[in-house]
Amino acid sequence: MNLPALFATDNITEVLLKIINFTQTRQKILIQNINQMNAADFVPMDLPVDEFSLLIAEALVEHAKKDRLVLRDGVKVKFGSNGTFEAAAFVDEEAKALFEQNRDEYLRRQINKMLENSINQRIAVDLLRTKQKNESCPERSFN
Repeated sequence: MNLPALFATDNITEVLLKIINFTQTRQKILIQNINQMNAADFVPMDLPVDEFSLLIAEALVEHAKKDRLVLRDGVKVKFGSNGTFEAAAFVDEEAKALFEQNRDEYLRRQINKMLENSINQRIAVDLLRTKQKNESCPERSFN
């Protein structure tokens, strides 16, 4: 995954771009989980949200302590050069079991995941916009 390099990235911008990219990719998967639920071979998928969040949190702690951003790979999340990273989708066993037991509840949970994911994406986008506005207008800077 790689967002266009339209920004001169610093550490915080890089983290926000990764969050935006991750949530965009996850949104597509969650939409597929709803749109394809009537297919004969349907299996719900997801991205490793907890692993991604932990790796980003660890990187931010490192940044706060040593003023450098170190993104370490996880089992299903791998960070590459030039701002790229990969997050391997996996079969969501909990959603699969729920799908087999109660499709209405399955659908509710998928919608809730989409809402939570959208909120996370919106926060990252808003923070990035605020950061860019403050950088283009230094007198508005916040610390």
